[in-house]
Amino acid sequence: MINRRQLVSALAATAAAGFPCHSPAAPAASETPLPIPELLDARAQGNAVRLVAAKNPHTFLPGHPAQAYGYSGSVLGPAIRVRRGEEVEMAVENKLDRGTTVHWHGLIIPSHLDGAPHDTIAPGQTWRPVLKIDQPEATAWFHPHTHRETARQVYFGFGGLMLIDDGSGERFGLPRSYGIDDIPLIIQDRNFDSNGRLTYDAGPMTVMHGFRGHTIMVNGAVAPVAKVPAGLVRLRVLNASNARNYNLSFVDQRNFHIIASDGGYLAAPVKLAELVIAPAERFELLVDFSDKTSAVLQTTPDPFTPAGGGADFERLMTFKPDETKSAVTTIPKSLAAIEAPDTSKAARRRNFVLNDHMMGMMMGGPRGPAMAINSRSFDMGRVDVRLRQGETEIWQVESEMLAHPFHIHGVQFRVLSIDGRKPAPHLQGWKDTVLVPRAAEMLVRFTQQATPDHPFMYHCHILEHEDAGMMGQYVCA
Repeated sequence: MINRRQLVSALAATAAAGFPCHSPAAPAASETPLPIPELLDARAQGNAVRLVAAKNPHTFLPGHPAQAYGYSGSVLGPAIRVRRGEEVEMAVENKLDRGTTVHWHGLIIPSHLDGAPHDTIAPGQTWRPVLKIDQPEATAWFHPHTHRETARQVYFGFGGLMLIDDGSGERFGLPRSYGIDDIPLIIQDRNFDSNGRLTYDAGPMTVMHGFRGHTIMVNGAVAPVAKVPAGLVRLRVLNASNARNYNLSFVDQRNFHIIASDGGYLAAPVKLAELVIAPAERFELLVDFSDKTSAVLQTTPDPFTPAGGGADFERLMTFKPDETKSAVTTIPKSLAAIEAPDTSKAARRRNFVLNDHMMGMMMGGPRGPAMAINSRSFDMGRVDVRLRQGETEIWQVESEMLAHPFHIHGVQFRVLSIDGRKPAPHLQGWKDTVLVPRAAEMLVRFTQQATPDHPFMYHCHILEHEDAGMMGQYVCA
């Protein structure tokens, strides 16, 4: 097997073939206001929410109208607030000229409601799943999971947040005024042509590495500005990029506190100065702006980019404190009651290897499926794993070459180790996606039914890898 040092050298040599290794200089400061996705409160609408998936005109760059995909809007989608213990009827109408799906990423629901590739919504049709919300407060999201077209549909704009509410945030005294001190940040990278239109190259280099763009956007805007209270502000951060990891920090090196990850609140806030966030991960941050000075959120180069590169620092957005806005000032000392993972409950251990055969073949290695798990490329008609409902297992996942964000549908899990070490404190809560540099172990409990005609997925969340076959299916009965 080619070692990682040889891999990095080979990839650096192939970068000129089309892999975008370098981002342009950080965009100049602007006064573009941060767009805030519309908040749809399901309860206020009788727990019946309608989404329209359509192609729409949208202006990403001033003076350059373009076309994008959006849910009930020009790009991205609304933030949908749902409450634990309630049922929500979703009506998703497809106005595209091609099939699509909507996957409720992070929801713990049976597989026939999950919105995976088997649940295609044909053009002109409407899908009406009824989602029973039965999990702790968290930030989930929704996006397409269309067979072999997930990457393109997410890239052109489909995606939105789902805010699960059980009253915990209010009990903890956290910021809760949506769009004011409770702000969603959906981070994505894109490429544009000279006319400001989105461009997407689905060639071999993109498939091998995953798409990595030259321009970073937050909520669909480049280098926007958010006016915030001069106190604590809660940022719900989603990496909705196809492949790029972000290493987030503030230019003035101010600290922040992580209060929640994919599956909900941590046991206590975790103080950090920088945060790596992989595709599909969500983290909630508390940032203190009581010093009343503007602060710039930036990303340093993706630490897992194959050939290195990227600007040394790239501006994402600016926060400007406003003293006239009322602010929360106290960081809670404790949050959720989370027990330590108990591996004695595991019924069995399973091993999964994420195969980058395409990359190996380009460097003279053995041939095999371009992207695979355990050397088997995704097949919609094949069940890869059969599980027993209610059981707990240890899953060990190994990345053969690149670092891969690994996602399991229908569950939340606890990370036991990453590269043989105990996970960092902010990764010790409930998760549904984990970045696997070389190897990771997760303790997973399977509570939801999954049938052969609607299996659950497990896959790499580099979307081009998923589409190319780095995905498997499991049933649970």
